[in-house]
Amino acid sequence: MKNLLINLDYQSRVPIYEQIVNNIENYVAVGILKEKEQIPSIRDMASSIGVNPNTIKKSYDILENKGIITTISTKGTFISENTKKATKEKIDREINNIKKSVQELTKLGLSLDDIIERIKK
Repeated sequence: MKNLLINLDYQSRVPIYEQIVNNIENYVAVGILKEKEQIPSIRDMASSIGVNPNTIKKSYDILENKGIITTISTKGTFISENTKKATKEKIDREINNIKKSVQELTKLGLSLDDIIERIKK
């Protein structure tokens, strides 16, 4: 079982449980967490990052509903075997976020070339 480094921004408007979900989704997407790999229990995760166990439970419930993790009674919580679909969905959501940002920037008068150039910097 890996000891996960979960990055939390307490100044962000994004709720802590969502930040935890995003961290784990990202770790799965980039291959840091692999299929069938065990992740910390709710209690262990809560104590390692200093968050209420109910917050971790909410994050794990969301991840389980998305098909990213599976909890096996008496064995633990694991990355599920169908993470490719979940990863594709995460990528699609992020692409849509980028599209929305590009649309906002073009409304402000930037061309697509300007936007790409600024991103490259």
